Amino acid sequence: MQHIEWQDFQRVELRVGTLLSAVVNEKALKPAYTLQVDLGELGVKQSSAQLTAHYTCDELVGRQVLCVCNFAAKRIAGVRSEVLVTGVYDADNRVVLAGFDKPLPNGARLA
Repeated sequence: MQHIEWQDFQRVELRVGTLLSAVVNEKALKPAYTLQVDLGELGVKQSSAQLTAHYTCDELVGRQVLCVCNFAAKRIAGVRSEVLVTGVYDADNRVVLAGFDKPLPNGARLA
């Protein structure tokens, strides 16, 4: 494991967002959803995420997630992905979302 300085970690802007919508991204080569994420003061941002193995669109709407907000936007399968929704791969290499056990304000920054 390579160590980083505390200042390096502080540069990553991790914030809470609520998923407003999730639709299947028909252009994606691997199954994926296009997500709309409410990040409070940062506004509503779009993301593309390969979450179809564990989640339906209906299960995602209203869920709070942790997003990396200060990556440059990237075009993924026709979608302008503005934030990275975080998760961890399970034993079968499928993404499980990072989340919270209590409601939080949209836009709250990871402390």
